Amino acid sequence: MKAIPKVNTEGLYLEDALVDDAFSGVVPFYAELPVPELPLETGTVDEQPAKQEPEIAGYMVGLPVTPGLYLPRFDMTAWEDYQDNLSTVQEEYNTAYAEWSSLPEDERSDPPMHQLPAQPQLWLEGLTPSEIEALNPPKQPTELERLQQENMELKLALTELAEANETDRTQMQLALAELAELVAVH
Repeated sequence: MKAIPKVNTEGLYLEDALVDDAFSGVVPFYAELPVPELPLETGTVDEQPAKQEPEIAGYMVGLPVTPGLYLPRFDMTAWEDYQDNLSTVQEEYNTAYAEWSSLPEDERSDPPMHQLPAQPQLWLEGLTPSEIEALNPPKQPTELERLQQENMELKLALTELAEANETDRTQMQLALAELAELVAVH
């Protein structure tokens, strides 16, 4: 037994279901039909209630969900296109192999190769980026982290003040030296 995802008709993940290990592919599951009410005896000729067709409620998907998705969504359109592509490739291979087999053995080259098309990404994110962002609000810093940030900012401000003070002191000394030179010359 293995667990496989069940999705609704839009492809959104519902839950896991236990199935046989050999299960693969995509198979529909149906909504339960309501039990019809028995008609009251009215003496009329046998009227059969209209037969209801079961309605597809979703699908059982034999492909594992891609990890890391918030609300996995199975792309049924991509799956159907992939299945069509597999059928086309199989038919082309069968035709090529039949042609190859019909040739006399001494005229045959290597048999045709059966190449499967690459499987597309079938599990997508069902939430928009803004919905994901709403699920993950920005983390508020702890008191310690806030104090560490303030401490870093204060150290940076002190360093800038010390550099500005040193620049001012150097400019003051240069100005005093120039003034002393002028006084000495006169």
